[in-house]
Amino acid sequence: MKTHIYVLLIAFMSFNAQAQTTLYLIGDSTVSDKKDPEINPETGWGQVLPEFFNKKLHIKNHAVNGRSTKSFIDQGRWSKVLNQLKKGDVVFIQFGHNDQKFNSPKRFTNPTTTYRKNLELFVRETRSKGAIPVLFTSLVRRNFNKKHSLVDTHGIYPIVVRILSMELNVPLIDLQTLSEDLVLSYGEEASKELYLHYKRKEHPYYPKGKKDNTHLSRLGATKIASLIVKELQKKEILNQYIN
Repeated sequence: MKTHIYVLLIAFMSFNAQAQTTLYLIGDSTVSDKKDPEINPETGWGQVLPEFFNKKLHIKNHAVNGRSTKSFIDQGRWSKVLNQLKKGDVVFIQFGHNDQKFNSPKRFTNPTTTYRKNLELFVRETRSKGAIPVLFTSLVRRNFNKKHSLVDTHGIYPIVVRILSMELNVPLIDLQTLSEDLVLSYGEEASKELYLHYKRKEHPYYPKGKKDNTHLSRLGATKIASLIVKELQKKEILNQYIN
């Protein structure tokens, strides 16, 4: 009798583990988990995203620094995610920062051809597993010109994502717009707090100082994650898991 109950308990636990919804994040350094988080101020928005969800949602952050759609696929990172996907899972897809690096042939993608094709592949193969893809435009770099205007650096890459979202009927989180509004609300000087700006010896992790207008601070990552969650609520995506 005890053996029978034990077998049933193992089967029940196994079923629950399989049935649990998993959120997969694929993308670049603005999304990824960082090493030494207890001392490293650089923070990906995916790194803090679990703080906004309850424990019923399993979150796996597969985003990696320096990756484009091309290198993410070529290095087998997408295959690893795809092999784990099951019906009801969700995949957040945010690339663009490294796809535009034309001096890096292992990463560069033409926005209207290879970049689009790779995004289509992510969407199509996610759906083939019964999972739900969500497209993201890239968050803005803090790029103010001499006239104090916040200037875009991503060209038509975000436009391609928006068009693809409409054509394939894929939920879109327009992170470029959300992050641009956030940076502008802080202003040119105060928005440094959202990124990595440190004077010499100001932070022990950057004893020589740091001036980085692409990667997020803990504050910036938390603000971005909060904006993403609000958009998810509006679109009724993962609502049952949001704190």
